[in-house]
Order: sequence, then structure tokens, then C-alpha cells
Amino acid sequence: MYRTIQQQLQARIQAILQQKYEVTLAQFAVEQPPAIAMGELALPVAFELAKRLRKAPRAIATELAAELNASLSELPLVASVEIAGAGYLNVRLDRAAVVREIAADRHADIGGPGFKLVEHTSINPNKAAHIGHLRNAILGDTFQRLLRSDAYKSGYQVGVQNYIDNTGVQVADVVVGLMHLEGKTLAGTRELMNDLASRNHRIDFYCWDLYARVSQWYTGGVDDATPPEPAELARRKQVRLDTLHAIEHGGNEAAEIAELISTAIVRRHLETMQRLGIEYDFLPRESEVLHLHFWDAGRQLMLEKGVLYLETEGKNKGCYVMRRAGNESEAPADGAPDEDAKVIVRSNGTVTYVGKDIAYHLWKFGLLPGKDFGYQPFYTYADERICWISTSGESAPNAPTFGRADAIYNVIDSRQNDPQNNVIAALRGMGFTDAADHYTHFSYEMVAMTPRCAIDLGYQLTDEDRQRPFIEVSGRKGYGVKADDLMDKLIAAALAEVDARHPELPAAEREQIARQIGIGALRYFMLRYTRNTVIAFDFKDALSFEGETGPYVQYAIVRAANIFRKDGSTPQAALQAVQSIDLSALSGDDGTSVWETWLLASRLSLLIEQAIATAEPAYLARYAFQLAQQFNNFYHKHHVLNEQDPAKKTLYLATAAVAMREMTRALAYLGIESPPVM
Repeated sequence: MYRTIQQQLQARIQAILQQKYEVTLAQFAVEQPPAIAMGELALPVAFELAKRLRKAPRAIATELAAELNASLSELPLVASVEIAGAGYLNVRLDRAAVVREIAADRHADIGGPGFKLVEHTSINPNKAAHIGHLRNAILGDTFQRLLRSDAYKSGYQVGVQNYIDNTGVQVADVVVGLMHLEGKTLAGTRELMNDLASRNHRIDFYCWDLYARVSQWYTGGVDDATPPEPAELARRKQVRLDTLHAIEHGGNEAAEIAELISTAIVRRHLETMQRLGIEYDFLPRESEVLHLHFWDAGRQLMLEKGVLYLETEGKNKGCYVMRRAGNESEAPADGAPDEDAKVIVRSNGTVTYVGKDIAYHLWKFGLLPGKDFGYQPFYTYADERICWISTSGESAPNAPTFGRADAIYNVIDSRQNDPQNNVIAALRGMGFTDAADHYTHFSYEMVAMTPRCAIDLGYQLTDEDRQRPFIEVSGRKGYGVKADDLMDKLIAAALAEVDARHPELPAAEREQIARQIGIGALRYFMLRYTRNTVIAFDFKDALSFEGETGPYVQYAIVRAANIFRKDGSTPQAALQAVQSIDLSALSGDDGTSVWETWLLASRLSLLIEQAIATAEPAYLARYAFQLAQQFNNFYHKHHVLNEQDPAKKTLYLATAAVAMREMTRALAYLGIESPPVM
């Protein structure tokens, strides 16, 4: 409702500006005053108009306030408009009218036309997912929830993709480990997988250890009795390169082993992510990008548009290059080679990562002539929704297509800033400016562990490591936290607490509540920090019932639910009852904490809009925590069940109901469930 009032004020002021001054502002700010005593909204529009109208801001504010106060019939939720300071317009709302609108769940809509493509997770299918991957997946999943159509908002049409690099060097390393360290053939690999399945041992966990071993084998490690000679190390690196080329080319045993292992690990990744409530629509694979010759079509287009050119001099001689992002207009003088150009095709004819990525993103926007994947069902979720996977063959009947995005959001860590910027530069250089403008690199910083967390997980730390602010994760060194192990540990810790507090509940119910708390703690911890912040994960911090955590918000919801359980009523009945009572209790100092709770509860749609516009889910996480704090303040100040005044009790019950409703919604957008007890 807060956003609706903002929109009504903005529309009315735009009409006044046009009529009175013949001025149009593309947009102007609507702020919140520093104290509720000054009103609920503050408009600095007079300051924005001062130079254009050549008037003092206060004089403009005086004229605008008079116009607004004279047209309050067109602003039914506004009580008055006042002038403050040097020219602010402070808006006071009709508290009773606003409360009734909020109780009736009237709010601004969010959404529009167009197809939004969100790509996230994109874990190399060579080992189990780890803690670092979870930040990517949780950020992307939360963002698609904010965008997608649901019962609360119209939203947008959304497709969620998880890119599978099944031909890259990480998969090649696992194949090297199987073939050269363990002597497996394709048949032997199948036997290994059957044996692991019979012992209920996960293939992604097995490959976690194998990947660490082969990484050390390249440099001389645990599998060597004596340090290998330089010639042997060179041979091993050549084995890696030959295996990579064999997988990329296809039609050989190494490629078949890569396909078998990577597909099995992808399925495990989907199961891991499903524990977090994360699902996908489409799994595009690198193998199809190669086999369907996306790059050939992309290369031709880049050449035709003049973005790609052959370098004939300098260090990049014989390479096809493009101007690096940021240097497009800085051509070297006197025809000298651009030594800073981005290599797209190496002199040996191999395509770089950026080159393949440019072609792939041309497809995403529907700009790659004559190219599309084949689509086959791969995984079916509980609601019968299908996750599709790419194929180089024919599509299944009634298969969708995903290469038609109006906007793209790529959740990729900040270390990929340069490649991402060069993809955008290529799109812009080819004249696809609208696509470039709607391409968002949804970047984020790494996830590490606190030393305390590393010790909890059984790692031996040096005295120096114990003093560090965080311990970095390294998959190659096998040093890190598997995502499933992390979830298991969080759920086990939550279960111990639930068992102690609610031994009367059935075991299955206690386990379900523990899962909701543990997963909620993890998701909130990953979302509470802005994307440019390095996260140091800590079990105790994440699971705390105090401070800015998921369990703190969940507990506030449980506290609100307990009010209705003890009262023998329902939140829905309380919200309906508030429509017909005297709401004078909202005025005065005693009613301020009640009113502030309603006002904050009304801001959900505004926060969703902000989180979408800035690609920053942390704003919504912070809002959920602030609303929980506000509700707890209200709860401690007003003894709802003991209130003797019938009108006040009805208002207080409705206040608990609206806070509970909006906290539950906010958590749901964060992918967090609300347990019945804690």
C-alpha cells in the first residue's frame, strides 16, 4: 500500500507541475521522514525544480502544498501536506483509512511484459556442490522468485537456466583421474557407478576426492612415492590437454566417460539444490553449444558487424580479436596493433571462453540466426514441472524454447567481470544496444568460512589460520564444505534444539521443522549481505535466534501465530474485523508503535521493486528482519491477549496478523518456509 500511495502522489504532482508550470519531471524521489511525527512521506521535489523555475525551494513547496491540500479528494489516503525545512513536502496519511486498505491486502502490482532469463548455479559437473556454489544458487533462485508471476503480483514470464559446462577442463580432470589414475575404461566406469549406487555412495562425493587427487597428480602429489621428473610432469599436463580435446571433439571413449559422469553428477546437483527449494527450467550444455556450431554462426555475425577482426601484427598476430570493453573508442595511433585487444580465436584456431559465451548470449536474445538447441525432458519435480536439457538431436513433442529473452540476468561471481563486460561490449559493437542494455551481470563475492566453522567441520588449522578473518574454500585442494554436508549439519543442530523444546511432537514433524529452520538459516545467511560483500560462513551465527538471522524472523512469525492459537481466533478473522471498528487508538503516542508496524508492513511491494531494480535481494532480507524487529517491539509493548478494550484488542490482533502475513511473504520470496513452532 505504501508503494500505491507513492504512485498516487507522483501522478498527482506530475499533473500539477504540468498544469501550473508546464514542467515535466521524468521521475522524482519520494522519501521517508526521519521521524514518524513529521509524517509518513517526504517529497524533495521543490529542490529538483528550483533551478528550472528560478524560485526558492520553499516558495515552490508552498505552492505545491496548497495545490495538493486543495485536491485531497483525489488522494483519499492522504490527510494533509505540510512544508518542512527549506522546502520539503511532508505528507501525513489518514491512518485509519490506510490500515483498512492494508488489512484488505490492497497493494501496488509488480510486473509487465517480456521474457526474463535468469541463469544461475552453473556448477561444473565434476564433483559435489560446495558452500561457494550455494551463494550463487540462492541469489539466483531468490531473484527469479521476485520476478516470477504469483498470487501476490502479476510478475514477469521467467525462465531459469543452469548452464552445464560438460566439456570443460574440470570434467576432463575427473576423466583423467578415472582413466589414468584408476585405470578405468567406459565399462569400468559403469561398474564403478553401479557399485557406488549399491552402497548408497554418491558419485559426486566420490569425484570430490578424485578431483583433488588428480589436481595434485599434475604437480606431483599424494599418489607419487617420489617427486616426478619434469618430463613426467610435462607428460601429465599433455594427458590433461589431450583428454580435454578428445571430450570437445566427441565420438571417443574419453568423451563417453565424460558424458556418463557429468550427467550423473548434474542429476545429483539438482537433488542437492531441490533440498533448498531451488528448481530449474532448462539445462543448456556446452557440448551442444559446440556440436550445434553456435560459435560458427556467432563468428560470422561478428565479422559482418565489424566487431571481430584478424590481427596481423604484434603479440596477437594470427588471432581474431575484438576491442576490449572500455577501449572501443581508443584505437591505436598510426595503425599500430591494439596490444590490449581481447583474443576471441587463438592463432591455433581454438575459440576462447569469451567467444563461445558471446555466441551463447546471442542465442539467449534470439539473435543467433538459424540456431537453437534441441530440448528433451531431464528431471521432473514434485508438481510435475519438467526441467529440460539440451540435445543436438530433435526436440521432444511440445518442448519449449528459451532463446528469446528480453532481459538476461547472469549470476556469476565478480572474478568474471572482465569476460562479462566483453560479452556486453560485443553485443553493443554489433549494434544490439537494446540487448546490451538489458544484460545484467549479477555479480557477487566469494563465500569462505570462519576459522570456528572450519574447526567445527574437522579441519586442522595452524595458529596463523586461526587468527584469519576467514578461511578460503579450494575445491582443487579438497578443502571446503560439501553443500549437502553443510545442510545436514545445520538441520542436525536445529533438530537438537527442536527435540529439546518440543519432545511431544511426532518425530517426522520435528524433522520437518528442523529442516525449515536449518535451510532457512542457510538461505538467509547467504542473502543478508549485499552481493559485493565477502561472506565468512559460521554455523552458530546462522542458527542464532538473536540478531539478523533467518531463525529470528521465523521465531517472530511463530510468536504471532501463538497469539491466535491462545486467543482461539485466526489472522484472517482479525484482518476482517478491523474494517468495522473505531481506529482512534492509532493516534497519539500509544498508537504510534501500532501504526509504525502497519506502515512497515505496507512496504513489501516497494522493497520487491527495489530489489529487482538494483538486483540486490539483500534489501528484502533486511526488510524481513526489520519487520520482525518492529513486530517484537509491538509485542512487548502491547499485551494483546490481556487488553480489556475490545476495539484496541481487535486492532492489536489485526496488527499481529498483518505483520505475520507480510513476514511470511517476505520469507517466501527469500525461499524460506515458516515453521509452526520453534
